Amino acid sequence: MKAWRNGWAAAVLAGTLVVPPAFAAPQSKSEGDVSEIGNRGVGKGINLYSLEREIALGKQLAQQVEHSAKMIDDPVVNEYVNRVGQNLVRNSDAQVPFTIKVIDSDQINAFALPGGFFYVNSGLILHADEESELAGVMAHEISHVCARHGTRNATKGQIMQWATIPLILLGPGGWAGYGIYQGLNLAIPLTFLSFSRASEAEADYLGLQYMYKAGYDPNSFVTFFEKIQAEERKRPGTIPKIFATHPPTPDRIAAAQKEIATILPPREQYIVSTSEFDTVKRRLQAIEFNTKIQTKDANKPTLKNRTQDSKKTAGSTDPNSTDDPDRPVLKRRPDQNN
Repeated sequence: MKAWRNGWAAAVLAGTLVVPPAFAAPQSKSEGDVSEIGNRGVGKGINLYSLEREIALGKQLAQQVEHSAKMIDDPVVNEYVNRVGQNLVRNSDAQVPFTIKVIDSDQINAFALPGGFFYVNSGLILHADEESELAGVMAHEISHVCARHGTRNATKGQIMQWATIPLILLGPGGWAGYGIYQGLNLAIPLTFLSFSRASEAEADYLGLQYMYKAGYDPNSFVTFFEKIQAEERKRPGTIPKIFATHPPTPDRIAAAQKEIATILPPREQYIVSTSEFDTVKRRLQAIEFNTKIQTKDANKPTLKNRTQDSKKTAGSTDPNSTDDPDRPVLKRRPDQNN
């Protein structure tokens, strides 16, 4: 094993990359078998991050998110969204525990960081018409964590960085130039949220299976994206820029319909929506309304009241009194006869 490591280092310093057999990505033959969910090779492949390190990374990124984002602190909303998400997690290939929270944002979005730190925007909940639509988007994001897309992407970036070391060392800066290069690599959450189209397609593929196994109607995933597609035509910019790497929506819809028809056994009954979903939407609408009222009131001009002393001064008969700074002062003209 030591000899292999030396060979790896030599290959990197030579400017070439050789993937050893031990790191070769195994082909998951049962990824389409819904009955084997939880016992499949999902998420395996070239990855420099252990699960423990991935959780630690996700926790660090989550702290950055919560430091800059406004969170929903309503216990009913948070308990409900967490319960829906944990049900999906139990019916997935997840290898890490999930922490699920709601962000106060009208943007139609949700994202999951490495290690199972998952955030749902209130705008996504308000835009969904049924619980199963919300579950479909959440299942998609859970799939990114199950497939370990974030840390696998980071691994590719690290390997590419290693491969460029010889080029930097041969440059005019030498090791000093490498130090500058290292300093310019800033780790931000976006690094772990922007995935290739292949990764997005895999997340769609797995997400449909997870929502199906959790009891939801997988067709709701298609319904939601059809709605998003129509909304994007009416109001360009509805879909966040972070979705730029997602497959085109018509392709996603076609692929989802094909998967539903071929690998998901039909059921007589599905969960479509619940009364709790409607309750949570009403609570979020009330929170949003109150926030707008508070914002409006904060920007409203206010009238300045005189102090009690000023009111007393206003009743004074002394025309030269200056106790009231807002009251004009009268001055007598000099007696011209004197």
